Amino acid sequence: MAEVEIELKVNGVPRRDIVEPRLTLADYLRGRCGLTGTHLGCEHGVCGACTVLLDGDAVRACLVFAAQADGAEVTTVEGLATADGELSPVQEAFRAHHGLQCGFCTPGFVVSATALLRDNPEPTDARIREALSGNLCRCTGYQGILKAVRAAARSEQE
Repeated sequence: MAEVEIELKVNGVPRRDIVEPRLTLADYLRGRCGLTGTHLGCEHGVCGACTVLLDGDAVRACLVFAAQADGAEVTTVEGLATADGELSPVQEAFRAHHGLQCGFCTPGFVVSATALLRDNPEPTDARIREALSGNLCRCTGYQGILKAVRAAARSEQE
């Protein structure tokens, strides 16, 4: 299988790599970029743990090939915080409102919630549930996650 050259921005940093066509974006981010916040759960696009922003859209990185991201901008959960490590409003809300327990699913929820609030800064509970329905959590019961997204929405309006 012939390798392909890709150029993309990951968390604002330009990258150029040669990859196998079958390498997933999730494996590229974890293995080549060292961005292990992109978690691999089911590897079938069901759990949402690998959610990243691809040109601003929330996508499952396990379902996208790295070669498909050629020319794109990718933002991972690590790219949501500021350069000095200050958490984004969504990350801070998840911390403050106990929107996590074991933390495995958290990056996917944070990225999905970030995309939701960018496009809909005042979502209803029904809209929050719909937007996060592609992310699965086995620990929290989702109440802390919903509280965190509501709090992040309020903080971004202030």
